[in-house]
Amino acid sequence: MTAGRSGRRPGSSGARAAILEAAKKRFSEHGFDRTSIRAVAGDAGVDPALVHHYFGSKRQLFAAVVELPIDPEVVMEVFGAVPLDQLGATMVRILVTLWDSELGSAAVAVLRTLVAGTDPGLARSFFVEVALERVRSRIATASDDGSGRVALVASQMLGVLVARKVVELEPLASMPVEAVVAAVGPTVQRYLTGELG
Repeated sequence: MTAGRSGRRPGSSGARAAILEAAKKRFSEHGFDRTSIRAVAGDAGVDPALVHHYFGSKRQLFAAVVELPIDPEVVMEVFGAVPLDQLGATMVRILVTLWDSELGSAAVAVLRTLVAGTDPGLARSFFVEVALERVRSRIATASDDGSGRVALVASQMLGVLVARKVVELEPLASMPVEAVVAAVGPTVQRYLTGELG
């Protein structure tokens, strides 16, 4: 007797939805770091290879769960490559430019859902373990793991997002990107690498 293969489920159109549902539950309950592709696949009743087939990496799966309009890995690569003393300005420039782009309305809608949603675990996973983890690991030192610093960065950038795109508070709402970078970038840089008080 041969063992059955656990690959693609019959009626694979339902497999993608089952994977997304299982991933959403896992990410919400266990966070990004403690969720594995294998565990998501087990919950969805599919082979892990099928999860990779549909979604690629775990980070891309998370992006699909929260319906991000862009692959966060692209942004993370830039944050990982820029010189540390330019990271604050670069983060502000990239994020504000993204929010102002054609993808911006979808990105803003996702962030609104995450922040105002009924699932704080998913929002926390997104901000702490996905959006800012690479930045945190870059700025971590022996005496400061950087968690408090990236939380301050998140609060600053969420404030800019809400003021610029949700409340449309002038003059910030119509300020050119480089003016926002000049005003906010030094604060973000201080949160990342400067004295906090």
